[in-house]
Amino acid sequence: MSSSPFRVASLGIGWWSDVLADAAQRTDGRVEIASCYTRSADKRQAFADKYGCASAGSLDDILADGAIDGIINATPNHVHLETTRAAAQAGKHVFLDKPIANTIGEAKAITQVCADAGVTLGVGYQRRRESHFRWIKGRIDAGEFGTLVQAEANISRDREGQFELGHWRYTAEGMPGGVMLQIGLHYVDVLMMLLGPVKSVSGMASQLVLPGDNPDVGTLLMRHENGAVSSLSTSYASASEYYLMNIYGKKMSAYYNLFDGLRSLKQGETSHSPVTVDSVDTLAEELIEWADAAQGGGTPEVGGESATDSLAVVKAGIKSVAEGRHVEVAEILAGED
Repeated sequence: MSSSPFRVASLGIGWWSDVLADAAQRTDGRVEIASCYTRSADKRQAFADKYGCASAGSLDDILADGAIDGIINATPNHVHLETTRAAAQAGKHVFLDKPIANTIGEAKAITQVCADAGVTLGVGYQRRRESHFRWIKGRIDAGEFGTLVQAEANISRDREGQFELGHWRYTAEGMPGGVMLQIGLHYVDVLMMLLGPVKSVSGMASQLVLPGDNPDVGTLLMRHENGAVSSLSTSYASASEYYLMNIYGKKMSAYYNLFDGLRSLKQGETSHSPVTVDSVDTLAEELIEWADAAQGGGTPEVGGESATDSLAVVKAGIKSVAEGRHVEVAEILAGED
């Protein structure tokens, strides 16, 4: 692991690229935004001015720059493969915003091109790093939950009035499955971290409030390989932002929600106990982990294979909605869709 700054270029300039660049500035100099590129010259210059970095004239200029160690890739999903392949073949490590891709075929290809080029691929799943989920994971691993039996989760936001009609993030072509893929994917990842891989999925979705052609509410019912069952509700049409994650074991259960924090309850107890956890800078943490891995300090917690597995769960849910049937995740992973 090197202590020298890991110099990166931000590729694809939008609101999330700023969020990640802000996080890079909180890494105590470990990750340095050195350059940026997007097709819009105005956006490119505004980003460069804000973060004190170079404004590259083209992606090729970034790839040819030997001082650039890696790429923070926040481009639209459908060009993840094209941009990641170019970066990997130029020897640049890649931090890719989730989802890894819109299709399983492209997700597998992204994983392979990075492996073939010997570059480190990290995929942005910061939710799993939140302290309450880490606390639950630690006690599951220690056996305190006993047999895991069930979980329920909700990740909701109010996007009415904030919707950019035609923006790729809110179209069926740009973000298949709508809210299920865009934010639901985060809690699919958390549920898989806590309960293990998902075997099969049944989904339901509706478009109720937002314009466009994509679901703004959706629910996934999942059977995990260990037999546990979990449910995940997602919404862009609710009254406010809300997060919930309840994990039920035979010996212990844990309850988290945005307003009340984390609580736990052991078998035989009649009242829950509040759990205090430290706050964590999840975004800065995952960028540092990626930089350390790229410079010889290990592997990112979420790489191409893990990101492909969680994508397959959501894609199974999308297929279930379309076809009105329970869908095996193995069926999705065996295909290219």
